[in-house]
Amino acid sequence: MSTAHLLPARVLAHVRDAGLFREPGEALIAVSGGVDSIVLLDLLSDTASELGLSLVVAHVDHGIQSDSPTVRQSVASLAEKYGLPFESAELHLGPDTTETEARRARYAWLREVQKRRGAKYLVTAHHEDDQVETILLRGLRGSAPAGLAGIAARARGGLVRPLLPFTRADLHSYATERELPHYDDPANRDPRHLRSWVRTTLLPLLNERLGARLRRDVLAQGRHAASDRRAWDQMLDLVPDLSLTVQREGFTVARASVGGYDNALSVALLRAAARRVGLMLGPTRARRLVDLAQRPSGRRLALGDGWSAEVAFDKLRVSREPGFSVDCALEHVWPSGEQGTARFGEFEITWAPAAAPPTIERATWTTWVDVAEWEVRAPARGDSLVPLGGVGHRPLKRLLMEARVPRSERPRYPVVSRGETILWVPGICRSAEGVPAPGTRAVRLDVIEYR
Repeated sequence: MSTAHLLPARVLAHVRDAGLFREPGEALIAVSGGVDSIVLLDLLSDTASELGLSLVVAHVDHGIQSDSPTVRQSVASLAEKYGLPFESAELHLGPDTTETEARRARYAWLREVQKRRGAKYLVTAHHEDDQVETILLRGLRGSAPAGLAGIAARARGGLVRPLLPFTRADLHSYATERELPHYDDPANRDPRHLRSWVRTTLLPLLNERLGARLRRDVLAQGRHAASDRRAWDQMLDLVPDLSLTVQREGFTVARASVGGYDNALSVALLRAAARRVGLMLGPTRARRLVDLAQRPSGRRLALGDGWSAEVAFDKLRVSREPGFSVDCALEHVWPSGEQGTARFGEFEITWAPAAAPPTIERATWTTWVDVAEWEVRAPARGDSLVPLGGVGHRPLKRLLMEARVPRSERPRYPVVSRGETILWVPGICRSAEGVPAPGTRAVRLDVIEYR
């Protein structure tokens, strides 16, 4: 029996052993039209039901090659042949687009489709030869050890690469035996692209000199680097006083610890923490974070791609800009009906009629108001309130600072008000205004903060 005949069973065994698809769900298959992705599609179409997957074919026409519309039509026909939904986009990038620009645009669109469809997985056809090229490229570019770990079989956001243990020759043999139609992208042989030069020029020279040991040694280097990377990740939970907290779009650490450890240790720990939230943080930017941790509260540092760092009191906070703009954060929420739920940035507000309790606490995430005319808005310049049980006005700015709300989050913090009169700052301070008498009909407000 040929090795091509054995490939489906080998791939299925690998997928199961590695636990690549741990739950059933929709899988978005990135199909370029090249042999690797065509083989991936064919293999998964045969095993999807066994793995609990519903497949969707996704194709990007970058608008770089003149024949790209023909390739798109070919992939669309394949999707129809397999009876699968087809998603595609024309990006019109132009012939001078770099590999990096094309990859970023492609993944941005794929992630957009994945989010829109609610797909659990995004599946790509990276294989062992891609892994060798990636490790070599990162070595040539001076990558730190974590980068030399190469391509991961599973990554954040449901990204899965089932073909990593299999060679380009394995896939070509399978495609030939199955007579699978595929497109040969001339960019894969264009030495102007660094990866293509490594593939067509550098690797043949290294193979000629080193033979079979080259692939073996490069892959071993990747495994060693991946092992080191896992060890640093585990160290995050063992280092005392780091106080690491991972949130949906970032992480925080105790800045005294970052500044107190040896500089090299702090850099390694920050890079490991960044990987947990999907931020690839190089040594240079990590050292800048260590320096930032020594500065006063409120100082910030841009890290690129929407990421930034901020000194927030005793914490160093690294986060990505939320998926809404400042203008969106300034929108109001008005009650629609006697009960309902609305989203305000990172907060969810729920309201419903209820009898007022005997006492109302000042600093909780639930309160009652005596009127139906209320709204949720962002803080405004000059806002102040008289706290429940207190005397005199307190500036809202001061209350947010005392509650240790990071400066970058204060413009988006929800305020419940009646016109200019503040009724409640959720989780921080209840105003003396709008407090219902015990047992009277009132509106109960609950706020949940999502992190």
